[in-house]
Amino acid sequence: MTWTSSPPGTPVTDAVLAAAADRTLPAYLYDLRHLADHLARIRAAFDGVDAQIELLHAVKANPDPALLTVIAEHVHGLEVASGGELAHVRAHLPGVPLAFGGPGKTDAELTAALAAGVDRYHVESRHELRRLDALARAAGQRVQVLLRVNLPTGFGGGAALTMGGMPSPFGMDPAEAAAAAADLAELPGIQVVGVHAHLASGLAPADCAALAEVVLSWAAQFGRRHHLALREVNVGGGMAVDYRRPDQIFDWAGYARRLAAIAAKHPSLTIRIEPGRAISAYSGWYATRVLDLKPSHGEWFAVCAGGTHHLRTPAAKGHDQPVVVVPAEQWDCPWPRPSVTAEPITFVGQLCTPKDVLARQVRLPGIAAGDLVVFAMCGAYGYNISHHDFLMHPAPTVVHLR
Repeated sequence: MTWTSSPPGTPVTDAVLAAAADRTLPAYLYDLRHLADHLARIRAAFDGVDAQIELLHAVKANPDPALLTVIAEHVHGLEVASGGELAHVRAHLPGVPLAFGGPGKTDAELTAALAAGVDRYHVESRHELRRLDALARAAGQRVQVLLRVNLPTGFGGGAALTMGGMPSPFGMDPAEAAAAAADLAELPGIQVVGVHAHLASGLAPADCAALAEVVLSWAAQFGRRHHLALREVNVGGGMAVDYRRPDQIFDWAGYARRLAAIAAKHPSLTIRIEPGRAISAYSGWYATRVLDLKPSHGEWFAVCAGGTHHLRTPAAKGHDQPVVVVPAEQWDCPWPRPSVTAEPITFVGQLCTPKDVLARQVRLPGIAAGDLVVFAMCGAYGYNISHHDFLMHPAPTVVHLR
């Protein structure tokens, strides 16, 4: 079996290819051993430095129960951002420590979190803080809270996505955070133990560390100014995942060393990081087949089973999903097989929209109808963020390789 990839270095294993060739397609294939090995390297990077650094995982990246089970074995806890995620995680992993974040929490969600024994609440506003206090006191609890802040850092380190440092629905600006701290004397159900600031995504290790230093310094000053005995600072995630260069993995060891040097300036604070995509992206693949191959106004299109209703990430982020093509060994139709060589190929799905594009102008030696197509780096923000019901095509199958 021969196969070609674009860009070079697209990660795929023989086990994934064999499983894809033997399954009903389209399918998501999750390699749990690959994920465990990746996590072991990440955890070793932080365990190898002299600093109090804890690792959370953002469930929003991929709520697949089998993936979460593996992830939970290597991290200090999971972060959920809705009542649905909370119920899902508690059903599958009842004992895992949880942080509850996200904007727009309802009273019903907060009440469920109190009943579920959530460890930390990332509070987004003064109003949310007051509501949580009332609910906590009604339940006879005093809850531990991190104030989520939106800091005007002026950071411009090439972020793929900016969540703070500008007008944003996420968190409190410093004036609001100060007002929230002043409210605490009237909120006996609340114990503020730290600060949370997830401000950007898609950052290199040096930029991630630089942003963490800004957040830690601000948090330390904030705690002193308001006489708060802060114990921890969550500096968010944001580790870069480069879909154009899939073989370039975030340098976790380098980041850990940089973060440890910063942590030495704040010995009383535990640092929490909260990656999502950078943990699970590399251990998932989306496999399908070419249904049709056709030219249109000088360009070639490979129409594949499935599409962005299964894998919305390339459309949402505006990138080309790394792809591997494996030639089919047989052609069952009596007419000639549509094929083309040495032409750029745009991979599309079955939806009635020109936005149903998985990868544009991919250069491959050749491709034909019936070929197996495997998109890499699909372990995060894949099926769970996709518009499943548009045109009502069947859901992809899910395969766990162990």
